Amino acid sequence: MFEPFSTTGIGSMPHTEALSACEIILKYFDIPFWPQMPKYSQNEQMIAQFCEGLPGITLSSGKVYLKKDEELITEWLASYHDEMSSPVSEEFASGLYKMKELLSGKKIKIFKGQITGPVTFTLSLKDEEGKIIYFDETLRELSLMHLKAKAKWQIEFLKNFSKEVIIFIDEPILQAVGTSAYISVEQSEAIRLIRELVAFVKSQDAKAGIHCCGRTDWNEILSIGIDILSFDAFSFFDFFKIYRDQIRDFIGQDGYIAWGFVPTTDDLNSLSDEDVVGQALEKIEEISKLLPSIYNNSLITPSCGMGSLDISNSERVCKLLNQLKSKLINE
Repeated sequence: MFEPFSTTGIGSMPHTEALSACEIILKYFDIPFWPQMPKYSQNEQMIAQFCEGLPGITLSSGKVYLKKDEELITEWLASYHDEMSSPVSEEFASGLYKMKELLSGKKIKIFKGQITGPVTFTLSLKDEEGKIIYFDETLRELSLMHLKAKAKWQIEFLKNFSKEVIIFIDEPILQAVGTSAYISVEQSEAIRLIRELVAFVKSQDAKAGIHCCGRTDWNEILSIGIDILSFDAFSFFDFFKIYRDQIRDFIGQDGYIAWGFVPTTDDLNSLSDEDVVGQALEKIEEISKLLPSIYNNSLITPSCGMGSLDISNSERVCKLLNQLKSKLINE
């Protein structure tokens, strides 16, 4: 499906200008992606970016919340169907439109998009009373339908200039499900929401990936039909390798692991290029002794989005990925 150790990114970039962000991506990554630019606009923050068109959504003074209008919600739910497509406008994703402009007239092999996952979306978005919408069953289901419509539109948009499309479903909050912070969130319901969105993405003839930058129950995630599992391998490799049997089954079904070996946190500043590349090589060598086929079923990425970095460090991350890839494919 992919060339071994192909590089791609998670999504966010530190730029405040779409052209430069897109140029960096097209220069360094085997599988390009469109840049989310939270420093450019509040509309490109993780939740706000995909809330456009949700009935009752309100953006005011840098905040986003949902006004519960029962009539509006009932009307929207009655009109929903799986062929519904909900656009992400240029006002909410300037990098997406700039990428289309740069690739106009071309048809590249594969392109990666991303969308906020339903668990993170519903546990982060609140109503006008400050209540988390996840705990309202109607709003939880409404949000899942809304994200399906967003995913459908994005896949159709990306197919204008790419033969194949990957959609990463970003679920950073998964690492907190089951902890005291979200003790009342049932793991089975969280997994159901993600499984439904994964199945929908695949029904649209796209590859589905999950990205979670923390630690979670990888056994559950590896068994929900995803094509790619993306995680912070820099920080959580030792925890992840515990699931070697499940990983073996996953890659045996042509699944791919996207290893986030290059840090996007303060660790980047405390390590030399040789340290970052060397540590990643050691980890791949370690797990390959248990799972030799991992060499054929691996992508490499930053550990998470690069949006919190400065532009200089984001380019360093891109260069490190290419250094790492060169070492891996030449060993």
